[in-house]
Amino acid sequence: MAMAEERDTSVVSPVTAAPPPPDRAPARRRSGVHKIRRTAALLIVAALVATGGATVPEPPSPGWASPGLIGGGGWPFTGVPISPEQGEGASYLPDSSVVRLEDGRIRLIPSGGDTPITVDASDPRVDRAVRSDSAWLAQGTIPTGGHDRAYRDMAVRALLDLRLLTRPNGASLASWYTKWRYCWPRDSAFAVAAFTVTGHPSEARRVLRFLARTQSGNGMWAARYNPDGTAVADGRAFQLDSLGWVLWAAWFHRARTGSSDELPVLWPMVRRAADHLARSLDAEGLPPASSDYWERDPQREQDPRRPTLGVVGPVLAGLRAAADLARARGETRKAAEWRHAAQRVSDAVARQFAPYGYPRSPIRGGRMDTSVTFLAPPFAPADTRVTSAIADAARKQALPNGGVLPGERWSGDPKVAWTPETALFGLAAAAAGRTEEAHERLGWLASHRTSLGALPEKVGQTGRPAGPAPLGWTASLVLLSLSALERPLPIP
Repeated sequence: MAMAEERDTSVVSPVTAAPPPPDRAPARRRSGVHKIRRTAALLIVAALVATGGATVPEPPSPGWASPGLIGGGGWPFTGVPISPEQGEGASYLPDSSVVRLEDGRIRLIPSGGDTPITVDASDPRVDRAVRSDSAWLAQGTIPTGGHDRAYRDMAVRALLDLRLLTRPNGASLASWYTKWRYCWPRDSAFAVAAFTVTGHPSEARRVLRFLARTQSGNGMWAARYNPDGTAVADGRAFQLDSLGWVLWAAWFHRARTGSSDELPVLWPMVRRAADHLARSLDAEGLPPASSDYWERDPQREQDPRRPTLGVVGPVLAGLRAAADLARARGETRKAAEWRHAAQRVSDAVARQFAPYGYPRSPIRGGRMDTSVTFLAPPFAPADTRVTSAIADAARKQALPNGGVLPGERWSGDPKVAWTPETALFGLAAAAAGRTEEAHERLGWLASHRTSLGALPEKVGQTGRPAGPAPLGWTASLVLLSLSALERPLPIP
């Protein structure tokens, strides 16, 4: 998902804003007022789209702001946004993506369709859709972190939203709107892990196979893909961290399910990605400088010559994961080769990042960043020095509203919290057994959802959702965090 800095992020979000009172003026004046409102709405949307995170401008698309997605039972699982006006006073029927509107009617997508309809609550399609959604949930598990009452609703919504964001071909979209309606390999990797821990392996496999199909011959992926699997040619630089995340996800799926059925199919993808990473290491044992989850030009980093921790952490996790996959396949030479490469990266981290407290760039006075969590469980074995660095980063990135900024001295809006970063700190705490800290993060996320319960990308100064909702990456991280509180996650 794009994470570029922004200057303005809406403090008052159209996601939760109350509708204006009825206009009782004469028809001509009412028409003029409506035009003004439409213009104002377009300006708000344009501002949000322009600041949402992508690095290349795209034309705004009116009406993307929404408190959640409408769906329904039946394959393919299809969802569309509900408008803010329809979302006012609405709620999901339990364990479903079917919405009860304020007037009591039901909004859903009937089985096999892709267009929402509004029907009476007695319509038989309502019961069929709810039963289908509930049956899909029942195929797996709903992680609640041991606190069913507090987190179950958030987990259900996150899981159903993640399913609606995953297309039949395996493209897992960041969200549903304009610049977010794309598949980023790193986001997809976390969707694989989330589907895996919740007992939905077929969805996890579909996403992995999509990634295998879209990988280039040199092992790389484009920065992002259209829902049909074609690469987005917008000039974005390659993002080396995606290789590490996909390798970790493939390993995670096998480690958690214990199944080797997918390994022959995925092995060419694993080999190409791991070979690319191993060959990319320099004499110091570091990969080249590259964009990471911030999607920022490396020349803008504090140390433009060396990779950020946002690249190094996933590369280390990916090489360790690939070595274990090779061992499981009986590829002893590749296992040894990739294990050696992982050790070189680990040694480089100890030499170049550890002495400065694991900042984003390996220099004295380097700024802290959420990517320090990439060196901790469930991505790497626990290390007391890394644990201390995570606490340092969380303190320096903390906001008064309870969330966190992506990094220290973030050059975007300094008052808007980002939910993926907050969830990453929560996942690190949950995976390491710091349950009180994990519950604090999860509780904050649960209380800052949209009116329909979807997890947004950001939360404004006043505590209201800002940016698109649902966000697939945050949904995946929440599900992983809740699962980690119930059962340890595998660590490469």
